[in-house]
Amino acid sequence: MAEKDSPHITRLEDSALLNLIAQSNRDALAVLYDRYGRLVFSLAVNIVGDQAAAEEITQDVFLSVWEKAHTYRASAARVSTWLSSIARYRAIDILRRRGVRPEQSSISWDDVGENLLPVDYSTVELAELGMLQKRVRAAISELPAEQREALALAFFGGYSHQEISQALGQPLGTVKTRIRLAMKKLRDRLDADDADS
Repeated sequence: MAEKDSPHITRLEDSALLNLIAQSNRDALAVLYDRYGRLVFSLAVNIVGDQAAAEEITQDVFLSVWEKAHTYRASAARVSTWLSSIARYRAIDILRRRGVRPEQSSISWDDVGENLLPVDYSTVELAELGMLQKRVRAAISELPAEQREALALAFFGGYSHQEISQALGQPLGTVKTRIRLAMKKLRDRLDADDADS
């Protein structure tokens, strides 16, 4: 890519960046890292509780993006969701390699800091993400306590459904139902908010 084209790359949508990364465009990877590196790192720190391991996870995530950008499907998930999923799985792998049970590193919604927002976004983008985060927190606060707990264990504690079942002393089917219902309620609430705005 010519030097003069580089500023243009920073204005591309996430999915367009991934298309370029799939074509081995290093500038596109650098832009994606600038957008989401802090988000991935913060999520990893929240799961493993270790900055060095979180840095390793962040590098692994973006190496995986470099190698597998061609597998991303915009119809399946947003880029931020895709990156967060990769980070979660890498973090859980590290916990398991250490022999740490997920419940020893679990986190509740109340523990999740505001620091999950990427730092390299513009003020407008950060404001929009901040509002979205507040909407998600508000929607989560309306869930029944047992659904909130199961969701937090799954997304921030790194628990599998089976591990949540064991930790809560609840049948596996109950845990799966709670998570499924919680996700549906969140989706419905956020969709309703979007329709109202």
